[in-house]
Amino acid sequence: MAAPQGFQPFVPANESRPEFTIRAVLLGCIFGVLFGAVTVYVGLRAGLTVAASIPISVLSISVLRALGKASILENNIVQTTGNAGQSIAAGVIFTLPALIFLGFDLEYIRIFMLALLGGWLGVLFMIPLRRQLIVEEHGNLTYPEGTACADVLVAGERGGSFASRVFFGLGLGALYTLFQNENLLGAWPGTPNYEPKWLPGAAVRADATPEYLGVGYIIGPRIAGTLFAGGIISWLVVMPAIHFFGAHFNGPIYPGTVPISQMSPSDLWRTYIRPMGAGGVAASGLITLLRTMPTIFSALRAGMKTIGKNVSGSDSSRTERDIPMNIVLLGSGLLVLMIFLFLTFKPIPGAQTGWLANLAAALLVMVFGFLFVTVSSRICGLIGSSANPVSGMTIATLMAVAAIFLVSGWTAPAFGALAISIGGIVCIASSNAGDTSQDLKTGFLIGATPWKQQVAVMVGVVVSVFSIGITLNAMNKGLEQFTPMQQAIPFNVSAPPDGVQVQQQHFSRQRFLLTKPDKSTEFVEGSRYMLLNSLGSTTLPDGKYLYNPQTGMIEVQWMQGIGSEKAAAPQGRLMATVINGILTRKLPWGLVFLGVFLVLAVEVLGVRSLSFAVGAYLSIGTTLAMFCGGIVRWMVDRAVAKAGGGEVDTSSEISPGSLYASGLIAAGGVMGLAGVALKLYETATGNELRLWVPAGSAIYNLLQHQAISIVAFALLAFSLYYFARKPLNNK
Repeated sequence: MAAPQGFQPFVPANESRPEFTIRAVLLGCIFGVLFGAVTVYVGLRAGLTVAASIPISVLSISVLRALGKASILENNIVQTTGNAGQSIAAGVIFTLPALIFLGFDLEYIRIFMLALLGGWLGVLFMIPLRRQLIVEEHGNLTYPEGTACADVLVAGERGGSFASRVFFGLGLGALYTLFQNENLLGAWPGTPNYEPKWLPGAAVRADATPEYLGVGYIIGPRIAGTLFAGGIISWLVVMPAIHFFGAHFNGPIYPGTVPISQMSPSDLWRTYIRPMGAGGVAASGLITLLRTMPTIFSALRAGMKTIGKNVSGSDSSRTERDIPMNIVLLGSGLLVLMIFLFLTFKPIPGAQTGWLANLAAALLVMVFGFLFVTVSSRICGLIGSSANPVSGMTIATLMAVAAIFLVSGWTAPAFGALAISIGGIVCIASSNAGDTSQDLKTGFLIGATPWKQQVAVMVGVVVSVFSIGITLNAMNKGLEQFTPMQQAIPFNVSAPPDGVQVQQQHFSRQRFLLTKPDKSTEFVEGSRYMLLNSLGSTTLPDGKYLYNPQTGMIEVQWMQGIGSEKAAAPQGRLMATVINGILTRKLPWGLVFLGVFLVLAVEVLGVRSLSFAVGAYLSIGTTLAMFCGGIVRWMVDRAVAKAGGGEVDTSSEISPGSLYASGLIAAGGVMGLAGVALKLYETATGNELRLWVPAGSAIYNLLQHQAISIVAFALLAFSLYYFARKPLNNK
């Protein structure tokens, strides 16, 4: 099949240039590992991800140019390989953290295999669709991120230089994070906090990080404002209302286990806002899915017509060759078989489901995977990857799977873990298929070889999943806290209350770092404790606890990093809520429906509710910091418009501000992960390395004032405002 009449790619089909070279693949693998890890870090904290193809392209142009003359096709292979890390990471963090919320451990090998199988399925299922979506419908499906990436590559080939703006963001963002991050130097408070005494239950705080500032700038003032509006409703309206009406009750109100009068704003958020937010996110995800149903049906009809049509790979033209269809079919079948074998021979500990359920799971992955890969690939062409309703498609998958399990009588906790595994693979496949479509669109515009790009994506998947699993587990452990119970709770191991499970005879850690209320720490022997997991209990909040058999008391709460205020993982919590609600029919339904009706009210007002619902779920510290980035974007847009535009296009995917913001996001993620690694080292060795001036000294006390944090964040925001107004050297 030839390209549309009149279309000419940047590199003609009859011209051969270096493309799938060793240096291009290696550099792409490095970027895949880096941006995969950064996406996990930022996504778990902010609840959303940003595209990585453009910053990778910009960095690739600079690096390969320094190594010698580079081809535009080589740079395209770099961004194709590297972008796989971001798309796989997005699918992983949206789903697999749900295993933690369901009471299971995050095993590295499980994350690795599910991400690998889902990523490869996304590529193979998308290949038969490429010619229809990318070539035949070139004029109808724009693939905005892919087109913008092609513009960057062409400008770089002609001598344009954008990399300095990204490197400025990387440098200043890294320096700022070094001093701001509490796991690094911690020179000033990372989260300024204000709890007004005149409004009990409320709090205003901001996680003053460069990654939140950069994300807020890229998503713009409208979306950032909608996110913050959700935070305002939760933290300044609902939580004070809960405190006002509930503080006079002497006993706890479900799902709380302590009286409301004793709860801090963070306690109110964990206990009452998260179920409400999960209901809101679920409702908004389904509304988004319903809104796109006409597009979905048209995508399916077009996709079904495409299957088996002109996919033999026999075209003589270099720019028309895909991976052969027989390899696609054989590979897809082998992947589905591998899913069945992995679920059967490597079940989640404590989650035995049997071969029949595992076979059903593999078949459901094949059905829902192909369905939503087709939908995702087409929707990305219409509205872009950022607006692709992957969460809604995953919710639909989980609801259907959970309903099938419920009808089949498969309602034990093990089947919840199996359902999350199915949803995880489908989500990863859909996410990667959407980004693969964007990459192939870039390749189509510049004249790349499709089968080489498809192989590059698969290589990128293999390499990036190594860092994704490591990062996920590192954040879970590096951000965790063991804290003494405010009051030890008597517990009968032989007759545990409903919703509380004794997971192990002994806690697996030899020792752990106990953080006391006064912030002092001490190492405690773990062998004297038993591990409990609470899910849906009326006596213990959801989470993990350590029980001391010698005293007969629950003495320590184990607050894992994922699910904490610093890594809320809203989509993962949502997936766990959906599964647990359907299979056990035990949820705080009043709070869940409160979130649903709040979303319906927002939709009636004409506001797209998904951003609002995510903002209502997240900590206000996250949404306020992103709102600051959105305000900077608004100020830049006004300043540029007032000056007559000139050489700065603030709406472009490759504007000066978006490139600088990408550098801030990467810097915040990399340095944040360095802080997590440092904390893991300190926990393992007991050596404190973060103090850079003596604690208690005059300088230390001065810098620990919250005003210093606000001033430093304002200076970082000003740097974004300054560089966003300076035109790029793209001539």
